[in-house]
Amino acid sequence: MKKRVLIVDAYNMIGNWPQLDKLKKADRLEDARDQLLKVLSNYRKQMDMEIIVVFDAMYVPGLSKSYQQYDLTIIWTDEGQNADSYIESLAGRLLSPLTQVTVATSDQAEQWTIFSQGALRKPAWELYQDIKHARRKVSEATKNYQIQSTVRKSPWDEQQLEKLAQLRDELSE
Repeated sequence: MKKRVLIVDAYNMIGNWPQLDKLKKADRLEDARDQLLKVLSNYRKQMDMEIIVVFDAMYVPGLSKSYQQYDLTIIWTDEGQNADSYIESLAGRLLSPLTQVTVATSDQAEQWTIFSQGALRKPAWELYQDIKHARRKVSEATKNYQIQSTVRKSPWDEQQLEKLAQLRDELSE
C-alpha cells in the first residue's frame, strides 16, 4: 500500500471554506489559520495520512520556517516564493512509486506540471466535504460502538421477560 501524503495550500482552504472565510473577513486570520490546522489534524488521524500545510509567506520578510504542530507539518514559504511554486517543488520531490501525493488547492493551472507527473488534485470544496463526511463516519462508528458495548444485566429485555413469566404461569396452571 502506498504512503499517502496530502499537501494543502492553506490560504486556498481559508478562502473557500465558509467558516474560515468568515473569520478571515472579520479580520481574524490567525483564528482561521488555527482552526484550519485543528480540522486538518483531526482529519489526518481519521484518514491515517501525512498532511503538509503550506502557507504563502511571499510578502512577509524573514518568515520562512517549517515545524510540526497538531501532528502536521506546517511550512511558511520563503519571502518572494508563493505557495504554488513551493507545493509544486515539494510534490515533485515526494512523488514516487511508493508515495501517492494529493494536492488540495483551488489553483489547478498553477499546479498543472505536478498533476501531469502523477499527483492527484483535490479542490478546496471537495476536501471540505471529505472532512465533513469523515467526521460523520467517526461519529456514527462511535455511536455504534457505544451501543454494542452497552452491558446488559440480562440477555433478555423486559418484554421477553414478561412473555417468559406468562408462559411459565400458563404451564404451571
